[in-house]
Amino acid sequence: MKKFFKALLRFSLYVVLFFLISSILFALLYKFVNPPITPLMVIRCTGRLFDGDKIILKKRWVPIENISPELVLAVVASEDNLFFRHNGFDMKAIKKASAFNKKNEGKKMRGGSTISQQTAKNVFLWPQRSWVRKGLEVYFTALIELFWSKKRILEVYLNVIETGDGIYGVEQASETYFSKPASAVPGPQAALLVSILPDPRKWSPLHPTPYLLHRQSWILWNMGNIGKLEY
Repeated sequence: MKKFFKALLRFSLYVVLFFLISSILFALLYKFVNPPITPLMVIRCTGRLFDGDKIILKKRWVPIENISPELVLAVVASEDNLFFRHNGFDMKAIKKASAFNKKNEGKKMRGGSTISQQTAKNVFLWPQRSWVRKGLEVYFTALIELFWSKKRILEVYLNVIETGDGIYGVEQASETYFSKPASAVPGPQAALLVSILPDPRKWSPLHPTPYLLHRQSWILWNMGNIGKLEY
């Protein structure tokens, strides 16, 4: 019995060591190499396959220099005001979200994730909520904040986020919705595109609801508050 537990412990240590080494290597690799696919993309494609639908995977990677500054600003204004000031976690936003969720238990939950956390989740993890995933999200967020620059985190985020049904990244979204590259998207269209991010498979900038138009107005207002981004 002792041999069994020793063997189990040794195996567990090897698994942990393998995870730590491989996760660090991938975090370092993606600092220079663009992630070819994400777990969410795989999950969406697999779901379509099981439903008997045609697989849709539309994405086009572009460097951040080829993305409109207005579009980059809109994402920061909408998703993470303090992106350039925090180390990956906005504790005030997390506490506010936690308080809101406790008060409104049973209703749609509010998230307090930063762009760094969302990037870590999109690139390395699965979307479902669980304590295990949140714990791993903290770990991978710390890794990319340690190894990547803020500019690289934004670049990866802008290229892997889900922006529609089978659509990923702002370049593909700009081409799909506005028939123009992401580099040519002006402020109002940028704010409208970003307004759909909480539920991009439900909403579309081609058919904005009153709620999306309200979000667009708020994002444009906040973009003015933040001003020009400095990497």
